[in-house]
Amino acid sequence: MVIGILGGTGKEGSGLAVRWAAKGHEVIIGSRAPERASAAADDLNRLLAGRGRVRGAINRDAAQAASIVVLAVPYPAQAATAEDARNFLPGKILVDVTAPLVPPRVDCVQLPHGESAVVALQRRLGGGVRVVSAFQNVSALHLKDPAHEIDCDVLVCGDDAAARETVVGLARDAGLRAWHAGPLANSVAAEALTSVLIAINKRYKIPMSGIRITGVPDAERRDK
Repeated sequence: MVIGILGGTGKEGSGLAVRWAAKGHEVIIGSRAPERASAAADDLNRLLAGRGRVRGAINRDAAQAASIVVLAVPYPAQAATAEDARNFLPGKILVDVTAPLVPPRVDCVQLPHGESAVVALQRRLGGGVRVVSAFQNVSALHLKDPAHEIDCDVLVCGDDAAARETVVGLARDAGLRAWHAGPLANSVAAEALTSVLIAINKRYKIPMSGIRITGVPDAERRDK
């Protein structure tokens, strides 16, 4: 697949970029500044050492070239970044990694207008864009090391079951265990959990708490 990561110079976006590139996907790192995108791509290519390759572009060009677009920006930039690329999104899957964190209390759940930030984005973009929510609860700490096993499951929410399945596959390509977690409205749980996990990290002085889904034997084998 051709994956364009808007905000791909950040920790989460660049970590996913490394894992997907190492799995053979064509990955485009997007940024508002072309020089920043190019510099980030050069850094990741050095890290990949021939196991894959990424390239840099401005966000709009990354969205235009991609078959799947990943939105990996902080919450305050979510709507503006999507709007900047919206002409290139219809008919495509948009994977939104947004968690609505509001400084300074990022360890306190603060849902915008009491609803999912991803649902609000889907409403803004319209039904022509297949928005899927995923990866909010995955720490970026070890993402850039594809050999490191990430001890955290991925909840994948979306109203389009086929789009959800595609994103479940992308999560697996990144070395993560993913679950169909229902319609896009259920994303509110994953978004809120991000603040819960930050609170746990602070209280127990750990860098990367995560979630695991239990009690579903052989689920991975049935899904494959």
